[in-house]
Amino acid sequence: MLLDDTARLRAAAAFVREHDSATLLPLLLPGLRGPELESVAARCRFAHAGLLLFPSDTQDLRSRLLECGLAADTPAQPSVVVRARLARRHHRDAADLDVRILRPRVLGPAGERRVVEVFTLPVPAHSDLEAIAAHERARGNEAHLAFELDPPDPVALHGLCAVLARHGARPDGGGYNPHEDGTVLYFTTPSDTACGYRRIELYAPGDHRHALAAHLDGLDERPDADAHRPAETLLHLLTGAWTTQALAAFARLGLPEAMEPGSAVGTRELARRTGTHPDSLATLLRYLAMLDVVAEDPEGQDGFRLTPLGGLLLADSPDTMRPLALMYAGPFYRSFAALDHTVRTGKPAFDELFGENHFDHFARDRELADLFDRSMAASSRMFRPLPAHPVITAAAQAPAPRTVVDVAGGNGELLGRILTAHPSLRGTLLERPHAVETARRSLDAAGCGARCDYRSGDFADVPHGGDVYILSRVLHDWDDDRCREILRHCARAMPAHADLLIVERLLPADGTPSLATAWDLHMMCNVGGRERRADQYARLLADAGLELLDHTPLPLEAHVMHARKAPAQVVEGGAGRAVVSGG
Repeated sequence: MLLDDTARLRAAAAFVREHDSATLLPLLLPGLRGPELESVAARCRFAHAGLLLFPSDTQDLRSRLLECGLAADTPAQPSVVVRARLARRHHRDAADLDVRILRPRVLGPAGERRVVEVFTLPVPAHSDLEAIAAHERARGNEAHLAFELDPPDPVALHGLCAVLARHGARPDGGGYNPHEDGTVLYFTTPSDTACGYRRIELYAPGDHRHALAAHLDGLDERPDADAHRPAETLLHLLTGAWTTQALAAFARLGLPEAMEPGSAVGTRELARRTGTHPDSLATLLRYLAMLDVVAEDPEGQDGFRLTPLGGLLLADSPDTMRPLALMYAGPFYRSFAALDHTVRTGKPAFDELFGENHFDHFARDRELADLFDRSMAASSRMFRPLPAHPVITAAAQAPAPRTVVDVAGGNGELLGRILTAHPSLRGTLLERPHAVETARRSLDAAGCGARCDYRSGDFADVPHGGDVYILSRVLHDWDDDRCREILRHCARAMPAHADLLIVERLLPADGTPSLATAWDLHMMCNVGGRERRADQYARLLADAGLELLDHTPLPLEAHVMHARKAPAQVVEGGAGRAVVSGG
């Protein structure tokens, strides 16, 4: 019988109180004994037992901690490693998994200070995360025992990894957590371990990514690993184009609408509903099942059901990403075939293929322009926290009505969210003529059109006198010179008290994997733009007389940057002193 979260937490706390390194290591690694055991135990301090919990909310977590005699006010930090592992296992966007770490203290058998490492993923009732919670509770993938390297010497870390491997422990992932500047190496214990925990964590304070890289390489060095793993990896990468087109075909054929999330539908019935060839449809669905877009009938019958991932391709879903699938498998798919042209010349492949730039081409094709606007709105989940941004809430609480100006605001999705959340605010949307009409209909339907003004024009037409200005996914479309020009237009329009919010993906400063790195290639190939680091945006803002104050994360690996006019500066000139202000 599966233990509930409280029982698992209580058992983990008891385990930490009762064991130490010298008695625990032989249970995990039965061959480790004698002087070697003494040496390892002296270097590896038993630090904690870890487990993953799924409280419904913060109050539920506090109650469980108190019930187990643990401090309920323990601070929490984001978890980079476990969040990434869950996202990979369950084919989810890591940005949608709010995994955190907290470490309530307990005392060891000799009064040593230890902790229970608690990973939490909030799962409200009836959430689509309930399936993840059930799967993880049943398998205990994140349950582990942790040893901390003391002192965190790189040579000792490599040596300990070799000792663990020699006694049957196998690499099982790991990562570097920049939030706490610590490196984690996971191992699975040998099959004859005498302890209920099957995973070991070796934690080294600091950045040890050289050791981490060697450890992760070990995943391919197990005795049963395929000697041709690099070739298999490359084949999987080369078939990425097939995935793009399979997802788009799934959407275009209306298969998500023809399926049911709760029960499987037979392939022939699906073929009848969608007017497709049964055998060919079955081939497509088997491929999509590998991607967790659909799931095969667990009873072994010839049928498939829609998964939460596949549900994102439903045309009428509030969170639909169907337009993105059609766009990425359509014009952008074609332009990526000419990526080598961009790399050779520095010019967008889209322009070479279609004979004109992305914006002019879409503007001339009303249907394509509508698809593009809807594809931009399909990533609107990144906007969800924005209405609660301190700049927006301060404007909403001002005694006099304040105006939010959305520059190049597309179909009004973001502005509509802000105006709906704050009835005291007014809005102004600047866009191309056809987009203005689309936004007008969208904001009217949302019930906030009466509080919004619309301007047709270019960046030179940024309205003056607003209180909050927004540039959402605009600057990455352009090179640095054009970005400076856009920002100067904004700076000239902004009163001294106005704020500027910029929504973009930020390139990581340390080269870690990021959606922004992929979008950097996409922008270069299709519009001649680029993604940037935060410091690069800060320089562009400074060139326009603006100052980057801070940036905070959003879903889908986006960020919102907050800028204001830079303070006036006194500049020495040949003919005397002059005051130069931003703009």
